[in-house]
Amino acid sequence: MLHFVGLRVAFFVILILVSRSGVFKGHHAIVKNPILQGIGMGLFLTGLGLALWARVYLGRNWGTPMSEKVDAELVTTGPYRYIRNPIYSGLILAAIGTAIAVSWYWLVAVVFMGAYFIYSATVEEHIMERLFPNDYPAYKRSTKMLIPFMF
Repeated sequence: MLHFVGLRVAFFVILILVSRSGVFKGHHAIVKNPILQGIGMGLFLTGLGLALWARVYLGRNWGTPMSEKVDAELVTTGPYRYIRNPIYSGLILAAIGTAIAVSWYWLVAVVFMGAYFIYSATVEEHIMERLFPNDYPAYKRSTKMLIPFMF
């Protein structure tokens, strides 16, 4: 479990260093197109809404990424009917919206975040397969990991 903490710390240190390096500063990095800003804001709000909706449905089963809950239950309603990891999906969509509305340089953060969330989701799915050996395989076949109907 310690290497998971190290991975998270390294991820956030890289984000802080990149943001402090000035790569996001300067007039060339800021999106000035109001249409792109509106699209980005719409995606940001949609992603945030999805993450919050999923958090509500997850209820007491919510925990830190890749952790195992005692007395966990398999949630398959709400957004979990379509996506196995809708909180991750929502946060990625919100970050993509930020990149579109603010600066395309934010796509660097989206790539790192997406990789981290795919890794976390894969680890969590192994835990779920162990906790729910009878129900999880069918649920996994009927839903997608992050993007409905695709992935």
